[in-house]
Amino acid sequence: MTTRVQRSVRVTALGMVTNAVLAGVKFTAGVLGNSYALIADAIESLADIFSSLIVWRGVVIANKPADANHPYGHGRAETLATAVVAVMLIGAALLILVQSVNEVRTPHHSPAAFTLYVLLGVVFVKETLFRFVGRVGTELESGAVKADAWHHRSDAITSAAAALGISVALIGGEDYKSADDIAAIFAALIIGWNGYRLLRPAVGELMDEAPDTGLLTVVRTISLQVEGVRRVEKCLARKMGSGYLVDLHLEVDANMTVAAAHTLAHQVKDAIRAQQPRVNDVTIHIEPYSLTAKA
Repeated sequence: MTTRVQRSVRVTALGMVTNAVLAGVKFTAGVLGNSYALIADAIESLADIFSSLIVWRGVVIANKPADANHPYGHGRAETLATAVVAVMLIGAALLILVQSVNEVRTPHHSPAAFTLYVLLGVVFVKETLFRFVGRVGTELESGAVKADAWHHRSDAITSAAAALGISVALIGGEDYKSADDIAAIFAALIIGWNGYRLLRPAVGELMDEAPDTGLLTVVRTISLQVEGVRRVEKCLARKMGSGYLVDLHLEVDANMTVAAAHTLAHQVKDAIRAQQPRVNDVTIHIEPYSLTAKA
């Protein structure tokens, strides 16, 4: 197992254990303290556990080597994990939204004061976890791990919103007893937005969306620095897991032998992969250089 996978699995396992403990604490406090916002927060934490399991499997499968059935590798497993986690975020947001609206319309008692302290503790734990997991996800350039981090941030947001709502309910008295439910509605909207933000790039990757032009510019520059390459006619790339697959059409001297062109293609490929470690493979098509086409 590579270092990248090991780090991904460790932070995912940490999140799962933390969410399991917090979900139990929040659900118990929510029931005893009469706070639906806290119960909704517990539901979101339970969703986090399942999302972490998905991320864990996605990262492990994505790092399996290519085989006969998957000649380009299994990198898309991580992308699928990101998409599933994002959809789960949106689903959790819809569930919390519907239930919170129902609670606002149903008379109930004000939440207990101790639930506020529970939520403040949860906010601290989850925000700390978000920053740690998010930093690891950025270092590993893993969309799945970053999606998992945002699940922790969404939990912190719902907890903070619930804490604000409970504070208003406690200070305002009976007239403001639905404040924590209204806070849960706003939290659901934020969670849904974060789910969309994660889903959009994942769908783009599954649809072979072109990466940012920065990578393509660098690949073109490296190719042209190899002696014998006259022109880069096409430069395409697509993301596969944490890396990229690049397709190049290079123009060379029309009188170059097949053997020489083959050697040149390998030189270009080696140069690109040496300077851009995120490029997993390069497919090169050789074409005769034409002054007319260049003009």
